[in-house]
Amino acid sequence: MSENLLPPAFAEFERFAPIWCLATESERWERRMNSSMEELSEFYTAFFPRLEEAIVYCDKFPLDDLPDEVMHLLQLVYSLSMVAMAVEIFLQPRPVDSADAEIERIGEPWP
Repeated sequence: MSENLLPPAFAEFERFAPIWCLATESERWERRMNSSMEELSEFYTAFFPRLEEAIVYCDKFPLDDLPDEVMHLLQLVYSLSMVAMAVEIFLQPRPVDSADAEIERIGEPWP
């Protein structure tokens, strides 16, 4: 990808953008389920320390009119929340003791 997806202040996370800037919760769930713990931990370890800063940055813009690069940053925030459970609690991509847990959305929250 030749074009930067994220705001310049978050350029260090560009390598994660093509993987984790996903528009829907279902896509983020699917990515988590198909990622290794090494991949999840790498993203979590890199982005978590700047999570609050990313949220503050996104809050500067109206939610219904986010520039594309800010929307992508918000999608990284959403992806981190999906990944955090796997890294902090389950220590694996799949939920523990949840049988065949799946997320099937018929509608998605926006953004």
